[in-house]
Amino acid sequence: MQQKLLRQLTEELAGELAGPVVDILYNKKDVNEFLIAKKMEMTINQIRNILYKLSAEGLVSFIRKKDKRKGWYIYYWTLNTEKCLIQLEQSLNRKIEKLQEKLGNRENRRYYFCKTCDIEVGEETALEHGFSCEECFGVYELADNEKPIRMIKLEISRRERELKIITGELGLIREKIKKKRAKIEKKEAKEKAKEKEQKRKARAKERAKKKSGEKKPVKKKSKRAAKKIRKLVKKVKKAVGKKKVVKKKVKKRVAKKKVKKKAGKKKIKKSGNKGKWKK
Repeated sequence: MQQKLLRQLTEELAGELAGPVVDILYNKKDVNEFLIAKKMEMTINQIRNILYKLSAEGLVSFIRKKDKRKGWYIYYWTLNTEKCLIQLEQSLNRKIEKLQEKLGNRENRRYYFCKTCDIEVGEETALEHGFSCEECFGVYELADNEKPIRMIKLEISRRERELKIITGELGLIREKIKKKRAKIEKKEAKEKAKEKEQKRKARAKERAKKKSGEKKPVKKKSKRAAKKIRKLVKKVKKAVGKKKVVKKKVKKRVAKKKVKKKAGKKKIKKSGNKGKWKK
């Protein structure tokens, strides 16, 4: 039923050739335009003209991909079922409104008809022409409104049944879309919560580091590194010990020299005295 109604809608909007296109695209996704043209036995340009008309109304959508071998773009078409049903719902509502208006006119006004020409006119038109036909100048007769009223009511009830089916289908589609959106939102919410938790943990670690005086963790030194450090420490200690010994020796030598000089002076004095006494 839904497919039939969609076909009627597309035929109204894009012509009779649009109906078979709906049959091919119904409940399918990304259908190659060359495949559509092949099934309908039409050229690719003819098919594109129909699809572009439907696309202008928002009933179909497309994606395009470049053919690596041939180098040109190929279009893949999808029927937008929800938009089609919305469009169809609006169309049915408009038709029902017009039928109800027509029914009101039939119930409240008089109509006249010419048997010879099979023409029906309203009361105002019949008055203007003196209740005589414009074509054959025959006299108008009062039309029976019971049959047209009955036919209009049947048409209204049929359209209302169709509208009910479309509304039900739309409800199902919207429910599916709602569930999909809910799943996506739930997934996004989980990812955001995970990110927040990771950031919170990272901030907590930084705060803990600051509190502990920003002490860096001591890394365990390898055995070779420990040996090298020990050797360096020993060398440094030896060098420091040698420097201290050298300083002490220098002090002792200086002291001895001073003592020798004093002794020389004394001897000279003694020798001088001896010479004097001899004379």
